[in-house]
Amino acid sequence: MTRSLVALDDLLAATDADAYCIDAGSDDSNQLYLSGFDAPDPFFTAYTGDELAVLVSGLEYGRAKKESHADTVGRLSTYDYAERAAEEGQAAAQAGVYADFLADLEVESTLVPERFPVGVADALREAGIAVDVDRDDVIETVRATKTEEELDAVRRATDANETAMAAAEELIAAADVADDGTLVIEEREGGEDGGKTSLTSERVKEEIEVTLLRHGCALDETIVSCGADAADPHDRGSGPLEAGESIIVDIFPREKASKYHSDMTRTFAKGEASDTIAEWFALTEKALEAALDAVEPGATGAEVHAAACDVYEDTGHPTLRSDPDTETGFIHSTGHGVGLDVHERPGLNPRGEELEPGHVITVEPGLYDPDVGGVRIEDIVIVTEDGYENLTGDYPVELVVE
Repeated sequence: MTRSLVALDDLLAATDADAYCIDAGSDDSNQLYLSGFDAPDPFFTAYTGDELAVLVSGLEYGRAKKESHADTVGRLSTYDYAERAAEEGQAAAQAGVYADFLADLEVESTLVPERFPVGVADALREAGIAVDVDRDDVIETVRATKTEEELDAVRRATDANETAMAAAEELIAAADVADDGTLVIEEREGGEDGGKTSLTSERVKEEIEVTLLRHGCALDETIVSCGADAADPHDRGSGPLEAGESIIVDIFPREKASKYHSDMTRTFAKGEASDTIAEWFALTEKALEAALDAVEPGATGAEVHAAACDVYEDTGHPTLRSDPDTETGFIHSTGHGVGLDVHERPGLNPRGEELEPGHVITVEPGLYDPDVGGVRIEDIVIVTEDGYENLTGDYPVELVVE
C-alpha cells in the first residue's frame, strides 16, 4: 500500500532524533502503516528517514523480507536473543537486542509513540539510547490523509458493507409480526417443524457477517440493536427484534486483504413506527444533510459537528454541546476518521481539526432516549478538493421496511 512519510521526516528533522521506533504487533495500525508487515506478535520497527528496518523472530523473518516495506530485516537470533534471555531474562535480553539493533543503524536517539512499552523505553535509556515521546502521534496524522490506493480500499470495503446492509434489511423486511409483536421468520431448512422462529439481533448479525465474508471483508462484531437497546449508541443488541421499534444496524467491516475499514448505519422499523421515532428519523436525516453541507476542505470537524448540533438544538433536543451531562438526545460526536482503524483522525467533534482532501470521515448524527429508542443515520465520505464524495450516498435512507 502506497503511503507518504514526509511529515515523519519533518518531525525527525525538527527534533534531531535519529529514528522513530515502534514496538508492537500489526494490530497497532501505526505499526502496520509504517512497517507494511502484518504479524500478530510484537516486533520492532525503526525508521531513520533514510532507512526502514524491522527486527523480527526467525518465524517471521522470511515473510518480513517478502512482504514488509523494510529496507533491512533483522532477526533476533543475529543478536543472540535466546542465549541472552536464558542468562538475563526475557525483558533485559529484548532491550539489549533492540539497543544493539539500533547501534547497527547508528541510532543514538529515538522518538516513540505514547503507547510505546514503558519497560522497553526505560531499558533503552539504560542502554544509552535517548528516548522521547511523540505526543502528537504524527503517524496517525499522516494516516488521516489517504492515497488513491487507500481510498480504493475503503471504497471496496464500502461496497461490501452496502451489500451486507441490504442483506440485513431484506431479512427484516421478510419477517412477519407475531401476536406478541416480535418479528418471526421461517425456520431454516432442517428445522423441527418447518414453522416460524424469532428474528433476533444475533440472526441478523450472522447474515451480515456471512455476507461480508463472501465479499472479502470481516468484522469482530457489529450493532443490531432494537428498542431500548438502541438508545445506547454502542449497545451491540441482543434477543428478538420487535415490530414498530427502531432497529439500528451499524456495520463497520475491515477488508481482509488491505486491512482498511468502512462504516455505515441505517435505522429501520418493521411495521408502523411511533410518531416520535418517525419525527426523530426525519430530524436526523435533516441533521445529516446539514452536516454534509458543511464538509469541505478547510472546514473543521468542529464546524461540521456544530451544523448537526444546530439542527437538534433548534428543535429543542439536548446535545452534549448544550448540556454536557445529558443522557438523552444527541449524545456523541458527529463522526470520525476511518482507515486502518475504524475510529481515527480526524474527528467531527468540538475539537475537530481542519479537513483536508483525502480524509475519510463518517457523518452520523443520532437521537437517543431509553423510553423511546434510538435513531442514527451514518454515511461515509471522502473529503475532495471541492467538497466531498459520499460513498454510501446511493444507499436509501428509509425508516420503514416492507
